[in-house]
Amino acid sequence: MAKSRVPAPLPSKQKILDYIRDSDRPVGRREIARAFQIKGADRAALRAMLLELADEGLIDKVRRRRAMAQGRLPEVAMLEVSGVDFDGELFAKPLTWQGDEPPPRIVLLPSRRRAAAPKKGDRVLARLRRVDDTLYEASPIRVLGQTPRTVVGIAEDARGGLMVRPTDRRISGTFFVANEQRGDTADGDVVVIEGLPGRADKVRPARVVERIAQADDPRSFSLIAIHAQGIPVAFPEDTLKEAEALKPAPANGREDLRSVPLVTIDDAVWAEADTDPDNSGGWRLIVAIADVAHYVRPGRALDRAARERGNSVYFPDRVVPMLPERLSNNLCSLRPNEDRACVAVEMRITASGRLTSHRFKRAVMRSAARLTYQQVQNAADGRPDDTTGPLVETVIKPLYGAFRALAKARDKRGTLDLDIPERVVTLGEDGHIDTILPRPRLDSHRLIEEFMIAANVAAAETLQTGGLPVMYRVHEPPSLAKLEALRESLDAMGFKLAKGVKITPRLFKGILAKAAQSDSAAIVS
Repeated sequence: MAKSRVPAPLPSKQKILDYIRDSDRPVGRREIARAFQIKGADRAALRAMLLELADEGLIDKVRRRRAMAQGRLPEVAMLEVSGVDFDGELFAKPLTWQGDEPPPRIVLLPSRRRAAAPKKGDRVLARLRRVDDTLYEASPIRVLGQTPRTVVGIAEDARGGLMVRPTDRRISGTFFVANEQRGDTADGDVVVIEGLPGRADKVRPARVVERIAQADDPRSFSLIAIHAQGIPVAFPEDTLKEAEALKPAPANGREDLRSVPLVTIDDAVWAEADTDPDNSGGWRLIVAIADVAHYVRPGRALDRAARERGNSVYFPDRVVPMLPERLSNNLCSLRPNEDRACVAVEMRITASGRLTSHRFKRAVMRSAARLTYQQVQNAADGRPDDTTGPLVETVIKPLYGAFRALAKARDKRGTLDLDIPERVVTLGEDGHIDTILPRPRLDSHRLIEEFMIAANVAAAETLQTGGLPVMYRVHEPPSLAKLEALRESLDAMGFKLAKGVKITPRLFKGILAKAAQSDSAAIVS
């Protein structure tokens, strides 16, 4: 039986470019193919590589090829958007540069085409105009987006190496990894690969950068997502050293809240009926969060790592934290019965939920309990457990009393309460998915939401009163096109959105109320 031929790797673009430069006369594709013994179908891949070199401005686009002069940019070149300057102008750098000095500055002019503006990291094919030795202006011809440097895929044994199919269906074709580039990768492994110079058709050469897991390992799903999205997992050594050297924040200089029975339900909360006779029926409440800023100082290693991540990422089987475990699971975790540094806001609200006063403070607290939303709701509904039982009268009932007051203010504002259920993924003992069920929408969820909204309002007022620079996120009203699409959809379900009426949250709330008892409630939301 005849052996299937594994494509030999083509020479790199740099080798081809060096050959053209070293030649004492212009060379064509035939001469290059002869020099590197490129035959058959590989000639098409060579042609594609030469076109790429021409697009990048490294060789002439003529049949008898010459290398472009060093230190100058061609009329048309491939660029990478590298950032935005203080004037808001995009600037770019050539994708390849052969000069001995740094490349000139390239200002990317606005495109005349009605297309999305390029962003940092995008590749742009552009026409260049030389202003002087240090500056070029570039007019975009085509925005090509970002090219992934690595690809996650599933490896399959093949003659002479591995075939790797990308897990991301948006990446077309497959990759071939020669045996010398596969390391200890086995058939069925999920791997991270990096493309190598070579053929430009459906099978592209690559090397294995990292072996993640076996494809049938339930852990592989979250690992694929982590690598595909470029989520940083490992912390740099200097970040870990800084975290391990941290000591708990001292209580000195902080307000002592350790006698206040704050409970942790994501955030730490507490409430009691206000004893001030001028605020009859009102409430005093406290919302506290871990004082992360005490430990994460601007510009230091922990701050740089947190900026790179932006937030913690949650999967059914793991969490990728924004900060090392020393902080995320210890110093900045509001554990029960342990002293923790916090930032707290104490607020007073009226019986109708109006915020009358607030005060922010750095404090030390000791959580009375860490509770789930379901635990809190069960206790409020008369089904306490061993943990919540002692807290029902002194902690949980006052929390719900303050929540009901805030809910009155919410209803008066006409705030929308969209019923869009979340899904909860439950894993079995073998790590595979057991169930996917809607997460119940409980009053305990709304309680924390209302407390956090009140805390955010208090923060905004504090910043504004202090004259500090702050940005507010304001939702624009829906466009006429979206309103018309909504009107048609609602009409098909038997609900009317009259034309010409003033669009307010209260109007939408009325529609939601009408739909609440119908089969279309979730769709309308």
